[in-house]
Amino acid sequence: MPPKPNTLIAVVGPTASGKTALAIALAKELGGEIVSADSMQIYRGMDIATAKPTPEEMAEVPHHLIGFWPPEKPFSVAQYAVLAREKIDDILRRGRVPVLCGGTGLYIKAIVDHIQYEEETGGDAVLRERLRRQAQDEGNLAVWRQLQAMDPQTAERIHPNNLGRVIRAIEVMQVSGRSIREQEERSRQAPCPYHVLQIGLRYRNRENLYERIGRRVDAMAEAGLLEEARAVRQQGLTATAAQAIGYKELYDWMDGTLPLEEALENLKRSTRRYAKRQLTWFGADARIRWIEPDALQAGETVTEQAMRIIENDGEETA
Repeated sequence: MPPKPNTLIAVVGPTASGKTALAIALAKELGGEIVSADSMQIYRGMDIATAKPTPEEMAEVPHHLIGFWPPEKPFSVAQYAVLAREKIDDILRRGRVPVLCGGTGLYIKAIVDHIQYEEETGGDAVLRERLRRQAQDEGNLAVWRQLQAMDPQTAERIHPNNLGRVIRAIEVMQVSGRSIREQEERSRQAPCPYHVLQIGLRYRNRENLYERIGRRVDAMAEAGLLEEARAVRQQGLTATAAQAIGYKELYDWMDGTLPLEEALENLKRSTRRYAKRQLTWFGADARIRWIEPDALQAGETVTEQAMRIIENDGEETA
């Protein structure tokens, strides 16, 4: 049975859970196209660390919003929402099925909850560069403490190492005189024009996910991650792009202050922590229908279970 008109399939979950493979399989089954919902895969040249689909995978079905944005330019969730809706609407107009795929919770929420963002406060490039230099010289915590002094509520919500968001929050306060929380609250949720089915991937035994993360990092290193990290570091990146997991963990190794093996272990640790945060975020959404690849019936595949969810229109299946 084909999906209902205006159906949007969203494949969500933590990093390394198998989202890309499932999204491609569903797009092939349904006559669909994939719209990425990954805040790091948007950037050009940042291919290995962000686990972009390979050229071979992208040749199987059309992909959108991958590798199109210069990493030296800021990019916001409001911009993403506009571009993603344009792609989704175009896919639907052509009689195909959009498959939203990614692990960036804010991007997924922007689409499935149809958030209408207030016009964004402009940035201050001089301030941004000054704060980036301060972070390099004094550490991320020094910049975060500035935010804490001017906007303690927002500072509580942002980890000091999330330098991109810390700097953006300071920019908004300096330019507009109001906190980024106030700006977010001025945005609103509108009725969603899509019939959304969210399918999530998680592992019953979390160690299985962590093993996948470890294998992925090892494969990235063999595929050229170290060379990519060097090249990316030489570019004038935005604070957000520069903090991509997979690069910042290697900077100490590049500077000769950390052995490569230890740097790669740090990368695995950072990725596991990120996966935990993703699971917490998506776990709070009761609309998601979860599949556990390590707890399937004998002979059953993830794609088969996902197709049953779609055919049953999101209802739980036995």
